[in-house]
Order: sequence, then C-alpha cells, then structure tokens
Amino acid sequence: MGSIVAIVGRPNVGKSTLFNRLTESRQAIVDEASGVTRDRQYGKAEWNGKEFTVIDTGGYVKGSEDEFEGEIRKQVEIALEEANIILFVVDVTVGITDLDQAVASLLRKTKKKIHIITNKVDNADRLADTAEFYAFGLGDLFPISSINGSGTGELLDEVVKHIEIEIEEESDIPRIAIVGRPNVGKSSFVNTLIGEDRNIVTPIAGTTRDAVGTRYNSYGFDFILTDTAGLRKKSKVDEDIEFYSVMRTIRAIENADVCVILIEAKEGMMAQDMNIYNLAIKNKKGIVIMVNKWDLVEDKSANTMKEFREAILERVAPFTDVPIIFTSVIDKQRIHDVLKTAIQVFENRIKKISTSELNKIMLPIAEAFPPPSVKGKFIKIKYVTMLPTYKPTFVFYCNHPQYIKEQYKRYIENRLREKFDFTGVPIQIFFRKK
Repeated sequence: MGSIVAIVGRPNVGKSTLFNRLTESRQAIVDEASGVTRDRQYGKAEWNGKEFTVIDTGGYVKGSEDEFEGEIRKQVEIALEEANIILFVVDVTVGITDLDQAVASLLRKTKKKIHIITNKVDNADRLADTAEFYAFGLGDLFPISSINGSGTGELLDEVVKHIEIEIEEESDIPRIAIVGRPNVGKSSFVNTLIGEDRNIVTPIAGTTRDAVGTRYNSYGFDFILTDTAGLRKKSKVDEDIEFYSVMRTIRAIENADVCVILIEAKEGMMAQDMNIYNLAIKNKKGIVIMVNKWDLVEDKSANTMKEFREAILERVAPFTDVPIIFTSVIDKQRIHDVLKTAIQVFENRIKKISTSELNKIMLPIAEAFPPPSVKGKFIKIKYVTMLPTYKPTFVFYCNHPQYIKEQYKRYIENRLREKFDFTGVPIQIFFRKK
C-alpha cells in the first residue's frame, strides 16, 4: 500500500514551496508542457530509497480570506481520512493565528503521525521563536526554510521512518483500475461492463478502505476492477470533488497492476490526464489509454483516428509504447477490446525472460552498436539479466557503467521492447559493474 503524505495549513505559510522542494528537487513528475507543473498538486518523492506520494492541499483551497476557515476544515478532514502522514505547516514570522488553532484542533483528533513544520526559519532568532508552537501539543517541531531547503533533510529522515518499503506481491488475478478526470465517463464504462449481467459481480473488500474492488468474471475475463468513481461519502458530495477524486485516483493507481486511463475524445490529453499518466509511469504500472466518446467526434475522415493517436503519443513522449483504444461506451463500441488489452498489458508486465535468451538476443545488439566511448575508454556490455521483481527490470553488466548516457539507455530499451513486447509497461534498465 502506497504512503500518502499530505501538507496542510492555512494559506501563505509556504506549503507549495515545501511541496516543490520535496518533489521536484527529487525528480518528481516534472512536465515541461505548459500548465502542468503549475496546477500539479501531487507528486512522487523519494528519500533513502523509499518512495511516497506528496499532496499539497493548499492548491485545492478556493474562496476568500473569511471563507477560508470552512475550506481548510474540509481539506484537513479529507487529508486526515486519506493520508498516512500529515505535515502541518506554520509560519514562524507570524506566530500562532486563529486559523492555525483551528487546524490544530482538528489534528488533535487523529491517531495519525503529525509533524509540525515551522517554516521561514532563516536565522537563529527565528529558531528561538519556534518554541511557541509546542503549545499545539501535537508533537515534534521541524524548523525549516523551504526557500533555501535547510531542515528538509531531517524532516524527510523522520517521515520515511514511518513508511514501509513497498513489496508488491505478484497478483494471480490482474487488478485493473479505471482512472481519469471527473466526468470523463468512468462510471458509465464500469456500469456498462458490470450492468450487462449483475450476477457476475462479487464485491470484495479492496486493499484499502475506500477503493473497493469488484471481481469481474465473464466473457472469458477474470480480474479485479477498481473504480474510482462514485466512492465519495454522501455528506461530501458537493465538497471539493476534485481534491477527493485526486486522493482516490492516487490510491487506485498505487493498488493496481494496470491503469486504464480514460480521456475524452473531444478534449484529447489534458494537463490533468498527463498528471495521472505520469503518476502511473512513476509507479511503474501497466497503462492503457482509452479514448471515450469517440462517437461524438464529428466529420471523421479515414485519418482522424491516426492523427488523434499521433497527437496523444506526441503528448505522452518519451514513453510511447502504450496501447490507445477508441471507444464509445454509449454504443458499447470496443468495450471488450479495452479489457482484452488491459489483460495483455498485465501479461507483459509479469512475464519473465530467461537469462540465456536475454543474452542470446541482447548481447549481439550491444556488440553491433556499443555505447560511444568516453575519454578513450571503450564500454563493453558483457552480460544481461532480468531481476525477479514484479516490474520488468533489466541489469546490464559492463566495464564502465558511469559513462552510459540516457540516449543509449533509450536505444537499449527500444530494442528490448521490439524483441520481447512490453507494450503498455514501463521498464527499468540499470547498468552495473560486474
């Protein structure tokens, strides 16, 4: 189960700066495409070999100064429900405000791990001022300056103590998550699948409290479907649907083997779709892109689908070995193709290639086209093996791994994909000294 760390606190205390420091500086999802980093409020962070998802709740607070209290209350409540660890950010230059008190009183009700982050501690005087925040009675203080980064290392050391290293067990039955922005048709897709024959569905408790899996066994398919739509508690229906659906999506992605990303034909791949796509890649999950509402695209010519496919691939580069299926849930068009493809991607993700076969095929390729020599040193790849992990990971042993460039890695990855079919599956390649 993935760990989610939520950053909470009133406006203007530096939540976003902290978020950027925890994620971007550790190569989180950074997408140069316009608007994606700006409106991105969740990302992956990694520290000491442990990965976790960070959510900046601040990005979801809407409303004016006086409406903030109610808004923040909602954010904190949702964060408390969905996250494993809470970072409560306060501003040492201002001291304790009424809004801080309101947040603190909500946090006192939880048993979850809470860290108080006193931000803007840029000098010794300010360090002395942090003591007043002990008054919250919420445990440890971490004085940091998210602008220059001081103190974040100690904070991360503490955070990862509470994060279990993920050991994903191989699932015999594929776990498929249907994810996408709100209102792209996830519910109708799931209802079309399940509604055809109600009795093929056995609800099973999901791996998490909320994302409930449905065992789907019909038409020769057998898998567990996680649907992120329609899981909100009734009382929260009008509140912050976007934030809630983001939390749910992250959970669903982390618990799935394959993610079917639903996008709308008329809109193409939008910034938020890219966020979901990148998070699935970052989590090394299988991916199928399902373009829904294809029936609504007007004036289709023979090339429309081809052009649309190319536009998507351009947007999702560099990882483009991904199946794209054009569907119409209303007309039940190509619905089962999506399932077939998702199962195929699952098979690709769990397949193992023997060391002898790998060497037989990949060594001649590396010999015919070796990595460029660096400083007169020739790089020779001697041996390749596939690690026994749940996500396809290859290790190439060679004499000077440090000189191998990203470009060559990509070349090798493309050859692996050509020879062994890893469509829809992110793969990892490492070069190591023998």
